[in-house]
Amino acid sequence: MSLVSISLLIIALSFALIAIFVVKTLKAASGTLESVSTTLEKVEGKIDGITSESEHLLQKTNAIADDVQHKSESLNPLFDSLNKVGSSVGNVNHSLQGMTESVATASHKKDDQVAKAIRWGDAAIEMYVKLKRKQRKV
Repeated sequence: MSLVSISLLIIALSFALIAIFVVKTLKAASGTLESVSTTLEKVEGKIDGITSESEHLLQKTNAIADDVQHKSESLNPLFDSLNKVGSSVGNVNHSLQGMTESVATASHKKDDQVAKAIRWGDAAIEMYVKLKRKQRKV
């Protein structure tokens, strides 16, 4: 065998070894890719379940939000009425305060007249009592 044929044999064996390692690497990569594919299919199935549940939950949330909005709108007339009642009560309080002030002012003006009337009434009663005593003595 010549040197060239030995070199060609070494090159051929080297290519054969490289081919064997490449095949082993590709088989391992293929197995890994199959495992990844299986895992992704499982994840996809679970995501589909989560998506359907999320859509159902979102529909329920929207229904609840619509219900709350409707009930909130139905309460608006009540709050308007309460506001009007509050204004009316405030007006009545203001009127009563004005009447109280006018009655207090009038009563202060009449205090002197009432005091005089009471004194005259006391004097009249005393005179009546004295007159009755004199009539009994006679």
